[in-house]
Amino acid sequence: MKSDIEIAREARMDTVIDVAGKLGVPSDSVLQYGPYKAKISLDYINSLADQPDGNLVLVTAMTPTPAGEGKTTTTVGLGDGLNRIGKKAMICLREPSLGPCFGMKGGAAGGGMAQVVPMEDINLHFTGDFHAITSANNLLAALVDNHIYWGNSLGIDVRRVAWRRVIDMNDRALREIVCSLGGVANGFPREGGFDITVASEVMAILCLAMDLKDLERRLGNIVVGYTRERKPVTAKEIEAAGAMTVLLKDALMPNLVQTLENNPAFVHGGPFANIAHGCNTVLATRTALKLADYVVTEAGFGADLGAEKFFDIKCRKAGLKPAAAVIVATIRALKMHGGVAKEDLGKENVEAVKKGLANLGRHIRNVGQFGVPAVVAINGFTSDTQAEVDAVQAYCSDLGVEAVSCTHWANGSAGTEELARKVVALAESGKSQFRPLYDDDLSPWEKVRTVARSIYGAEDIVADKSVRDQFRQLDEQGYGRFPICMAKTQYSFSTDPSLKGAPSGHVVPIREVRLSAGAEFLVVITGEIMTMPGLPRIPAANTIRLDGAGNVEGLF
Repeated sequence: MKSDIEIAREARMDTVIDVAGKLGVPSDSVLQYGPYKAKISLDYINSLADQPDGNLVLVTAMTPTPAGEGKTTTTVGLGDGLNRIGKKAMICLREPSLGPCFGMKGGAAGGGMAQVVPMEDINLHFTGDFHAITSANNLLAALVDNHIYWGNSLGIDVRRVAWRRVIDMNDRALREIVCSLGGVANGFPREGGFDITVASEVMAILCLAMDLKDLERRLGNIVVGYTRERKPVTAKEIEAAGAMTVLLKDALMPNLVQTLENNPAFVHGGPFANIAHGCNTVLATRTALKLADYVVTEAGFGADLGAEKFFDIKCRKAGLKPAAAVIVATIRALKMHGGVAKEDLGKENVEAVKKGLANLGRHIRNVGQFGVPAVVAINGFTSDTQAEVDAVQAYCSDLGVEAVSCTHWANGSAGTEELARKVVALAESGKSQFRPLYDDDLSPWEKVRTVARSIYGAEDIVADKSVRDQFRQLDEQGYGRFPICMAKTQYSFSTDPSLKGAPSGHVVPIREVRLSAGAEFLVVITGEIMTMPGLPRIPAANTIRLDGAGNVEGLF
């Protein structure tokens, strides 16, 4: 079969005006970035407030492995499948980050016959949203250092500047830096550092903001540092929120593109799921619910990270009520969780599948804790055997959940018709009784413990006294009602990425807690999580180039 980029390049795309027309969006509300991508105006979005909402469907997955699960591909395939069976449906995805595109993970526009296009644009600069977020983040950093240089009237302790700079690239050399060197004219030397743009609190804020007013309010609440007396200093006090909002005013508008089958898709926002909350923007999701009867969205990585944060942060804050969930699994990933090496995944091994099903089973039970009915999508590979598929379906049946084989990568919407019908049946059954995992009033420490025990299967959590004091201080400062955003490895239910399957009885070490006062959650860092990735020994960038006709090669 052809590569993803070859398939995408051969797509026969409708104009973005025609795609918007399928949703009933008038052409004067479609702000075009060329013929195939556009933003939807905020004025038009505001006019939809009284429209009823469609059904929200979350696509999540089992714990990821190098074998791949295909969550984005399944999201696209399901959206196309719902349209194929006569439902008015659209999808909502996150925007890809340049760091993974040029690193090892690759792009995030789906794959095979289930992609969003134009693929190269979406994976590269797109409509400039990430550049705007990077600029707004770094404007605030510049204003903080400038305030300190010109007298520091707010009394910021240079040892306690909390705001870091960002860049949309994997660059380990920038993780920890010393800035303002070179003498008196350059300011006061201090330690600093860079995160990747998708880890910026500005990204999280953009993805949770309801409108421009809410965006500016949240930006103003960002805590940039502390005084010697440990009093927080905010972006509002630095007088930065207005200018940051100006930089982000266009970025807040959802981006409209299409699938290979010319169905509408919002691709907007992109916080990391193992560091931030891993969901597309609230504004895109809420707008889609006004425009379509079914909205299919995804949350990053496995359900222990993406789905938990989708439910406990995004749905809680935005008042969303999911009607159904899809949990993506592959036979290959199940075999890896069952102990099979990557080079042996092509061989039938029913016993390894059965062993690996413990991982899928925990994800099924976890989604059930939120009161959302689920169906399992078996994302098919040619190496799968019927005996292996039968083992998955029998296991899921025992848990009261159906498992459906899907072939959307090879066959597009024709490969997700059955899944689409199962999702519609779940959504229309009225079985969803969505509820967050914990109450707002629970203390931050107990919120973390609840997630660790209920979702990760842990026995308890542990932290040094200094970290426990952080929890107590944040609670006393009025931030205790915030939900928590767990920063944890995506490769295991534990904090040890080598522990596959469904480990239990482990202890989750809490290394640090960071306040995201603008995003209105607490980031709880466990194990060895980095907010600035590095490039692999042989990065994808080494093979990305233009061919003789000016087409992009090597992007995947």
